[in-house]
Amino acid sequence: MLRVTDDIQIADWEITESFIRASGPGGQNVNKVSSAVELRFEAARSPNLPDPVKRRLQRLAGRRWTKDGAVVLQVSEERSQARNREIARERLAELVRRATVVPKKRRPTRPTKGSVERRIKAKKVRGEVKAARGAVDPDM
Repeated sequence: MLRVTDDIQIADWEITESFIRASGPGGQNVNKVSSAVELRFEAARSPNLPDPVKRRLQRLAGRRWTKDGAVVLQVSEERSQARNREIARERLAELVRRATVVPKKRRPTRPTKGSVERRIKAKKVRGEVKAARGAVDPDM
C-alpha cells in the first residue's frame, strides 16, 4: 500500500514492478544485475483516484502515460535495486500528489479606464513627434 495523501492510497495490485539492466556506472556489475526499475501504475483502472485527478495525472504524466491508461516510470539512478524501487515509488506518489491540486480558475480582467487613457495619450504624443519630423524646407 502506497500512501499518497490522507484520502488517496494506491493498492499493491495497481502497481507492477519489473527489473531491467541499467546502463551507466557500476563496472561489471551492470552486466550481471538487473538494478533498474520499471514501475507501472494502472491509473485509469484505479478505484482510489477520482476522475478529475486521473485527467490531471494524464496531463502531468505526458509521454509516461500509455494508451491503455497506465503511468510508466523508469528509474536507474542508483546501483541498488531496492533504492531505485524506493525512488520510483516516491516519484509516483509525488506525481499523483501534484495531480490532486486543483488549478486556480483564471478570471479574465479588463484594463482600467485610466490605463487605457494613458496608453492612448502616449500613442498620440508619439504620433505627434513622428509627424513633426519631415522634409526640411530648403528656403530657410
